[in-house]
Amino acid sequence: MTVKTEMEQRLIAAFAPQQIEIVNESHMHAGHSGDDGTGESHFRILLRADSLAALSRVARHRAVHAALGDLNTRVHSIALDIG
Repeated sequence: MTVKTEMEQRLIAAFAPQQIEIVNESHMHAGHSGDDGTGESHFRILLRADSLAALSRVARHRAVHAALGDLNTRVHSIALDIG
């Protein structure tokens, strides 16, 4: 299973989002620091979920990182756009 698929499954299970987009941006960082050569090192996540709406920005980020669990250490960079 790809990292992107694993992220999507975990976020859907945790937040039942109305909108989710996960973009693998690893190709844009090839050869840079944090590129481990797997092609799965840098991601951008757009997430819209009612369950996150009432939380502060920091609390939303913490909730998403908690839901991603060990993926936080397997991926070099995760950019979040959460609402």
